[in-house]
Amino acid sequence: MDWTRGHTIGRGSTATVSLAVSLHSGDVLAVKSAELDQSKFLQREQKILSSLASPHVVSYKGYDITRENNKVMYNLFLEYISGGTLTDEVQAHGGKVEESVIRNYTYGIVQGLDYLHSNGWVHCDIKGRNILIGKSGVKIADFGCAKRVDAVEAAAPIGGTPMFMAPEVARGEEQGFASDIWGLGCTIIEMASGGSPWRNASDPVSVMYRIGFSDHLPEFPSSLSAQARDFLDKCLRRDPKQRWTTNQLLRHPFLGKSNSHAKQIEESKSSSNSPTSILDKGFWNSLDESEAEAENLVQRSDESSGKERIRRLSLISGGPSWDWDETWIPVRGNSTEAKDDVISYSSEYQESFGGSEQSLEDLLDRNINDRISEEFCKYGKDSFLISSNLEFNRHVDILLNPYIPNLFLQA
Repeated sequence: MDWTRGHTIGRGSTATVSLAVSLHSGDVLAVKSAELDQSKFLQREQKILSSLASPHVVSYKGYDITRENNKVMYNLFLEYISGGTLTDEVQAHGGKVEESVIRNYTYGIVQGLDYLHSNGWVHCDIKGRNILIGKSGVKIADFGCAKRVDAVEAAAPIGGTPMFMAPEVARGEEQGFASDIWGLGCTIIEMASGGSPWRNASDPVSVMYRIGFSDHLPEFPSSLSAQARDFLDKCLRRDPKQRWTTNQLLRHPFLGKSNSHAKQIEESKSSSNSPTSILDKGFWNSLDESEAEAENLVQRSDESSGKERIRRLSLISGGPSWDWDETWIPVRGNSTEAKDDVISYSSEYQESFGGSEQSLEDLLDRNINDRISEEFCKYGKDSFLISSNLEFNRHVDILLNPYIPNLFLQA
């Protein structure tokens, strides 16, 4: 990549972060640079980031090696996020941010952690300084301490920032997914209080001893709601096995307002894919509000019996009438001679059902009681019978007579 280095925007223990401009495209990037012989962690971060792709993780753009001021430099290119770090944002707002903002930032961090954990990665250093704020939300950055949870890296050294370390990490026992959840809880306290999750603890050694070998927990900010404090409780449990997973945290009520919009979109997509029939559009839409609730009875068979649904259909118009008018709705077939067919066959139906309209209702009652599998019953070319959870075993010859080209229901 042909690029030029801009001004410095951050410094770490071994690396410096600067702006970089691509001479080819003009894109602005962030470049983390370290002397080649001190770039072990930077090279490791490059391998990790090159395997990740998530809107909640800072994007990898490439790397190269340059000679600058008689020094060989290793350069890691990342997307440039202009909003700065989460810690900068908190300080810019007087030391704390509103709970609604905390909720939104937390939701983005949990989504990022969920992606990492599902791919077998532990970040190992979750804190405000490693969360960047972009136009589309927060992104997790700085993977210098990250490791995989597998046999290959089981013996990897434990790392991170003491103030944000989980108890098991401070004791040197393990550093797994649960340690990131502890770091998340500490980061929420940082957002709500503007300071360290451990008060009156300036000595890292004493802090790590307090974290690892006492029964103390970070103090929950009193400004947080009961719901937010409950979320913190699920993150800051000394036993890592009792901490919630990212999957559980995403379903916590505290994050509910942040992901409710996404749920509404998903539910909308789901409902729009549901099949509808002719009666769904023509018949049910003609009912008033009190009768419109019957639509749910057609779509959800567990709420009412098939018998009750058929009774609604037959009683809404005051009982069946075999006289032709414009209110008849074609359900089966495409014949253009519908009117003549209905008139001629109505008398045959009367005879088949015992010569009376009441016999038809009795016949339906007997068949409806059998309770059926919900499916479309197809019979013959270009014909179908509306799905109504009915099993027409006993009188299938009458109800699905293949020689009757049209079947009509009156609305």
